[in-house]
Amino acid sequence: MKRKLVFSLLLILAAGFIAGGLMRGEGALVLTKAVNVCLECIGIG
Repeated sequence: MKRKLVFSLLLILAAGFIAGGLMRGEGALVLTKAVNVCLECIGIG
């Protein structure tokens, strides 16, 4: 029972942090950085 409660609380906390980051526009920044890293690894950029 205690394990499920801790898991649920952590899941809610993680969802809150993700929502906060998306509201600040961090999603676009992360996507831009991921694209740059991928292009550098392939050697295109």
